[in-house]
Amino acid sequence: MRIQDIIEGKKEWRAHVARVKALPQDYRIVYKEIQKYLFKVGPVELNDGTGLLSGIIDLFEESAALGKGVLEVTGSDVAAFCDDLIKDSKTYADIYQESVDQEVNKAMKKVTDKT
Repeated sequence: MRIQDIIEGKKEWRAHVARVKALPQDYRIVYKEIQKYLFKVGPVELNDGTGLLSGIIDLFEESAALGKGVLEVTGSDVAAFCDDLIKDSKTYADIYQESVDQEVNKAMKKVTDKT
């Protein structure tokens, strides 16, 4: 990764954070919880920039402009809202499960080859 890419990434992230700070307080609170949840659950595309997170901010900005409350947008189960957003996305948990399965299969093959 080039220095210029790192600098550009930081600029994009700062602009992203500025958009979050401009949201109404209830939207900021829910956005930060969504962000924490997604970072823990780990959809892989979160590392490809801020696409998913920016999309959430777009939705929140539009909804706030229409005078909607944040829970009107997400529903009261914010985790379920997040899960729905990433239902077709590969997560780090998926990658880890695949890795475990491969290791078990290798180990079992070694055991069966020895017998």
